Amino acid sequence: MHLSKNLRTSPTPPPFRWSHLWEPAIVNPTNLKSYTIPFFNLRDPYARTFHLSWLGFFVAFLSWFAFPPLIPDAIASDLSLTDDQIANSNIVALAATLIVRGLAGPLVDHWGPRKVMAAILLIGAIPSGLAGTANSAGALYALRFFIGILGATFVPCQAWTSAFFDKSCVGAANAFVGGWGDMGGGATFVIMASLFQTLTSTYGLTAHVAWRAAFVIVPVPILFGVATMVLVFGEDHPAGKWTDRHSFATTDPEDKQVVNEPPVFNSKKDSKGVERTHISVQPTDTLEDQSTIVGGAVDKSFSLSMMKDIVSSPPTWLLALAYFTTLGVQLAIGSKMADVLFSLYSERRPNFTQITAGYYTSIFGFLNLVTRPFGGCFADVLYRSFGIKGKKIWTLVCGLTMGLTLVAGGFYLEQSEINSNAQLPILMGVFSLSAIFSEIGNGANFALVPHCNVNSNGFMSGFVGCIGNLGGIIFTLIFRFESDDGTGFWIIGIICIAINLLLFPIRISES
Repeated sequence: MHLSKNLRTSPTPPPFRWSHLWEPAIVNPTNLKSYTIPFFNLRDPYARTFHLSWLGFFVAFLSWFAFPPLIPDAIASDLSLTDDQIANSNIVALAATLIVRGLAGPLVDHWGPRKVMAAILLIGAIPSGLAGTANSAGALYALRFFIGILGATFVPCQAWTSAFFDKSCVGAANAFVGGWGDMGGGATFVIMASLFQTLTSTYGLTAHVAWRAAFVIVPVPILFGVATMVLVFGEDHPAGKWTDRHSFATTDPEDKQVVNEPPVFNSKKDSKGVERTHISVQPTDTLEDQSTIVGGAVDKSFSLSMMKDIVSSPPTWLLALAYFTTLGVQLAIGSKMADVLFSLYSERRPNFTQITAGYYTSIFGFLNLVTRPFGGCFADVLYRSFGIKGKKIWTLVCGLTMGLTLVAGGFYLEQSEINSNAQLPILMGVFSLSAIFSEIGNGANFALVPHCNVNSNGFMSGFVGCIGNLGGIIFTLIFRFESDDGTGFWIIGIICIAINLLLFPIRISES
C-alpha cells in the first residue's frame, strides 16, 4: 500500500493570516494535522471534514429537537398529554442519547467518525419518518427514544475534527463544529414552528395532520441527504482510510519516542515560503499495538483496559462533571423554556402562541453561532500563555457563572410566578446569560478534551458527551418532580455551583 499527498507543511504553527481562511491547510508534518482551518476552501479535505462535522450534528437536531416547539399546544392537545407525560417524553429522548453516546465512542475508535456519523443519521431518519404514527403517550415515548439516537452525532463530530486539526487549533475547531452544530437546536424551533403554521394557515391542514406531516417534510430527506454527503465527500483520517491510521507512523515531538518508521518527506517551498510536501506513507510490519502517534498522542484501538484507565482517571471526571453542568443546563433550557413561556404568557399576552414561545426559545440555540466557538477559541488563547491550567480554569469559571445566573433567574421566576408579574425581557435576559455561559463552557470543555486521555479521542468524547447528557436528564427530572419552575431553576444553579467548585483541585498534566 502506498499513500501520497501534496500538502503545505510547517514545523511550527504559523502566525495567523486572514488568507488561512481560504488557502489550503498548513499541516504539521509529524502528524498530518492542520494548524489552520480553511473555512472557505471546500476543495481542501480539512475544510470538508470541518464542515461535514458540524453539518451532520446540525441536521440531527431537526428531528431530535423537533418535538419541543410543537408539544406545548399542538402535540399535547392532539395526544391529550399531561404535563408529567410531556416531561417524561423529554427525559426519554435524552436517555436514548445518553446510551448511544456511550456506545458511539468505541464505535468511532473502531470504524472511524465518518462512518459512525453517517450510520447514526441514516438510522435516526427511520423513526423520524414514523413520528406521525404516534397516537398515545406510550407511542410518543417509543418514537422519541429512537429519534434520540441522533443526539449521538456529537461524538463523531468532535472526534472527526480532533483527528484532523493540530492541538494548537483543535480547541477552536471543536468549538466551532460543536457550536454551529448546536445551532440546529435554535433552527429547529424556527423551522418546525414556521412549517406547522404554514401547513395550518396556508394549506388548511388540521393540527392533527400538520405536526405529523412536518416530520416527513423536513427531517427525513435532510438526514438521508447529509448522510450521503458524509459518505461521498468525507475522509476518514489525514492518512487516508481509517484502517490506514495504523500504517502512518512518526515521532512523538514531546516524548521523543519513535514508533515504527517515519514517513518520507520531500519538500519544496512555494512562492510564499511555505513548504509543499509530497508524503509517502508506507505500511509497517508491526501492528500488534495498533497504534499511531497523532498530535503527540498514541491513537490506539479501543479496548476494555483502555476504557478502565480512562474511566478511573480524575481528569476524565473533571471534564465529564463540568460538562454535566454546562450541557445539562443547555439541554434543560432547550426542552423546558418553550413550555415555561407558553404557560406564563399564552393568556396574559395577546397572540402569544406556541409558535411565539418557540421563536423566543430558538434564541438560546442560535447563540451557539458565537458562544461555543468563543469558548474554544479563548481556551486556545489561554493555552498559549498558561497551558492546560488556563483551559481548565476557564471551563470551570464558565460553569460557576452559569450557576449563579440560574440561581438569580430561578428566584426571579419563583417570585414572579407567585405575583404573576414576570417581565418577558427580564426573564429572557437572565436566562440568556445562563445559556451564554453554558455554551461558552461547552466550547471550553471540548477544547480541553483532546489533552486528556489522548489515546482514545472517540471514547473520551463519547464518555464526556454521555455524562453531559446525563446532566440534561437529571435537570429535566428536577422539573418533572418540582412543580414550581422557578424553584427548579435555582436548585439546578446551586448544583452547578457546587460541582464546579469541587472540581478546581483536580489537576491535569500537560500533554
